[in-house]
Amino acid sequence: MFRIDRRFLQNFDWVTFLTIISISFIGIITIFSATRQLGDSPQASFYIKQIIWLAISICALFVIVSFDYTWLGRIALPLYITGVVLLGIVLVAGRVGMGAQRWISLGFFSFQPSEFFKLIFIIMLSGYYSLSQEALDTSRLLRVCFMIVLLPFLLLIRQPDLGTAIMIFLIFASLSLAKGLRKKLLVILVIIGMVSLPFIGNILWTGLKDYQKNRLIAFIDPQTDPTGIGYHINQSKVAIGSGEFAGKGFLKGTQGPFRFLPEKHTDFIFAVFAEEWGFLGSLFLLALYFILLIRGLDTARKAKDDFSRLLALGITFMFSIYLFVNVGMTLGIMPVVGIPLPFMSYGGTALLSNFISAGVLINIRTRRFSLFY
Repeated sequence: MFRIDRRFLQNFDWVTFLTIISISFIGIITIFSATRQLGDSPQASFYIKQIIWLAISICALFVIVSFDYTWLGRIALPLYITGVVLLGIVLVAGRVGMGAQRWISLGFFSFQPSEFFKLIFIIMLSGYYSLSQEALDTSRLLRVCFMIVLLPFLLLIRQPDLGTAIMIFLIFASLSLAKGLRKKLLVILVIIGMVSLPFIGNILWTGLKDYQKNRLIAFIDPQTDPTGIGYHINQSKVAIGSGEFAGKGFLKGTQGPFRFLPEKHTDFIFAVFAEEWGFLGSLFLLALYFILLIRGLDTARKAKDDFSRLLALGITFMFSIYLFVNVGMTLGIMPVVGIPLPFMSYGGTALLSNFISAGVLINIRTRRFSLFY
C-alpha cells in the first residue's frame, strides 16, 4: 500500500503541485501585506502561522499521495460517520467565533471540522455512486438525499455555516449530474424546483440569523446601508477598482492595513491582492486557478475507474465553487457567504484540507497506470 519509486516520481503531477504552491506563496505575501501594522506597531503574525501551516500541508499532501487512493473508497463510510459525529460535537461543545459555532478546541489549537467534511462528503458520494454503472433513478437519488446529504446539511445550517452547507449541496447536484440522471427524473426535478422555490426560500429566510439576512440584503442593494450592511461589498469594490490596470504595487495598498476592508486576510483577500497587483495581476492569479481546474478535469477524464473519476470531478467542482463564489462576492456579484479563496485565504484548517484534496487529485493522476497496482 505504501510505495514510492522512480516511476512514481516520473508520473507525479508536478503541474498541479507547483500550481497550488504558487497560489499559496501569493497568499502568504498577500496576508503579510493585508495584516501589516503601520507606524511603530508590531507586525501581526498571521503570515508566519500560514507559513507553518503550509509546511504541514505539504507534508500531508505527500503522505496522501504515498497511499493508494482506492483505499479511500473502502473506508468511505467510517470517514463519513466520523465527519458527521464531529459536526454534531461542534453543536454541543464547539467554540463560538464571529457569531458562529464552527470550531472544536483541543487547547493548543482549534480546527473546523466542516473544512474536512467537504472532502469526506465527496469521497462518500463518489463511493456510493460508483457502486452502479446505471444512471440515477428517483429512488436512488432520494436515498442519497436522505441518507447522505440531509443530516450534514442540517448540522451545518445549525452552526450556522451557510457557505459549507451550500457547498455540499452544490457538490451533490454536480456529482449527480456527472453520474447521469434519467431524463424523466431531470424534468421532474426542474419542475419541482421551480414550483417549490418560493416556499423553500421563505423557510430558509426565516431560519437565517440577522447578519445572514443583512448579507443577502446588501448583495441585492449595497447602497441600502453603505456604512452598515453594505460596507463589506462597497469597500471590496473600492479596493479592486483602485488597483486599476497594473496595481498600486506590493505593500502600497491602503484598504487592508488602514482597516477599511473587513476580513481582509480571509474572505476578502482577493480584493487586497487586486488593489496591489491590479487587473494584470488578477488575470495571472485567475490563470493559475484555471490551470488547476483544467488539470482536475483532465485527471477525471483519464481516471481508470468510476470512483476515481467521480472523486476527481467532485474535488474539481469544490475548488471551482470556492473560486467563483469567493471572487464573485468580492466583486459584488455573489452574496457574502463566508467561503474563503482556496490556497490563498488565511486559515490553517482550510489550507490543510485543500492540500489534502489536491493530494487526492495528484494521487489519482499519478496512479492511473496499472504499474502501480
